[in-house]
Amino acid sequence: MITPRIKPSGFLPEEAPNDMFLLRHRKAKLEGYVQTLAAMDALIDFSSMAAAVDTACPRADRAKGGRPPYATEVLVRMVFLQGLYNLSDEQCEHQVLDRLSFQRFCRLDGALHIPDARTLWTFRQRLAQGGLGGKVISETLSQQLQQHGFIPRGGQMVDASIVQAPVTQANAKERETLNRGDAPEGWSAKRLAHTDRDARWTIKHGKAFYGYKLHGNVDARYKLIRELKVTAANADDGQQLPNVLQPANTRDKLLADRGYDSQANRQVLKARGLQDGIARRAKPGQTAKTRLNQRNRTINKTRARVEHVFASLAQQGGKCVRAMTLARNALAITLQCAAYNARRLVWLVKSSCASALTA
Repeated sequence: MITPRIKPSGFLPEEAPNDMFLLRHRKAKLEGYVQTLAAMDALIDFSSMAAAVDTACPRADRAKGGRPPYATEVLVRMVFLQGLYNLSDEQCEHQVLDRLSFQRFCRLDGALHIPDARTLWTFRQRLAQGGLGGKVISETLSQQLQQHGFIPRGGQMVDASIVQAPVTQANAKERETLNRGDAPEGWSAKRLAHTDRDARWTIKHGKAFYGYKLHGNVDARYKLIRELKVTAANADDGQQLPNVLQPANTRDKLLADRGYDSQANRQVLKARGLQDGIARRAKPGQTAKTRLNQRNRTINKTRARVEHVFASLAQQGGKCVRAMTLARNALAITLQCAAYNARRLVWLVKSSCASALTA
């Protein structure tokens, strides 16, 4: 852990207060604020998730020795907190140092050392290699969702949402060079290292956005993210449909907006045995749109539920990224989606318990 280069002050006391009534009162009040985090800790098996990560992303060779590594489960819990609260590595280190609830969640209460920002960065690099880490965490959580009884039901809802990234300052010629994968003339190695070569510009509703795009498949019953794919922002939504189809759902119907309306996608649905619920575009010169509009409204009454998921991700901080490559940003977005599913699981369990009590 990096020691802060500041002189000690009297702001923090050397000893904790010994007033037992005060400590119990604060603990009781704190438990009211961390109920969701405590429920996640009880419902999700992070040990099996860590074991899956170690299998898919083995640790580096430690034949030369060194300090014993932190447990993978501790690091998985910390990156999970990053996805849940949109924390950078430095912010996560600070929050775990400062917040008792985070220490308890990460199994670090009473520990002498905690993983620092550099350790978190190294672990995230390990997860991002080959795109395996985020996929394993997402799949393990998906299996646990089904073990709790929340299987994919009600049909599939597919949509895409833009995730913004820090804008790279470059003129049109330099941008074209970067898009080809080359280094612009006169750019230093440091400038290239701080430039995201995978993000792209796109136009939506007449406004320009720079970054990536999250393509998601959400089940209509529970509004849980079942499949996802991360691409550059300029990727066409409709072309990504085959990549986010869910193989198992209790209802064989797929709902999507007009951006997915193409003959190729309709053939994909037919080949997969899925009922076509894609909204239609008006044909060129078409004037009679009564039946078309009625069909689209019927589809959108249910399909609009997928927008609730993207809104929750935005509130969670999941509509922006800070890394520099597609692999690392795809990991960050996947962790944010996993954190959303965990929050949704807590709400679903709580709602089902409340329904059982009132029945």
